[in-house]
Amino acid sequence: MKKTLIIGASPNPTRYAYKAAHMLKAKGHDFINIGIKKGTVAGVEIEEPGAVYADIDTITLYIGPALQSVYYDYILKTNPKRVIFNPGTENDELELLIKAQRIEVLEACTLVLLSTGQY
Repeated sequence: MKKTLIIGASPNPTRYAYKAAHMLKAKGHDFINIGIKKGTVAGVEIEEPGAVYADIDTITLYIGPALQSVYYDYILKTNPKRVIFNPGTENDELELLIKAQRIEVLEACTLVLLSTGQY
């Protein structure tokens, strides 16, 4: 199972990050919710970015490019195996920084990857 960091976690059930957390849980993946909203999603508290986790396989992004710059160092320090840019989160500048660290970049939908067994 792939331990996942959700950046842009939200307790709002209409948000895709919320749906991804529930699907990750249903598929047996451990995950950490990171975001600015307070609350719990799929039984996991939403944390503010701060603690760097060393055992993350995947970071999945649910924040747009305009909000991502404050997360650059956090993402790079986490050093995951891959980063998924969900639709609307694509960012050439961040993608280049990630690739420079030899981290896989995917422009894909986490929900689709999970649904089709490609996660």
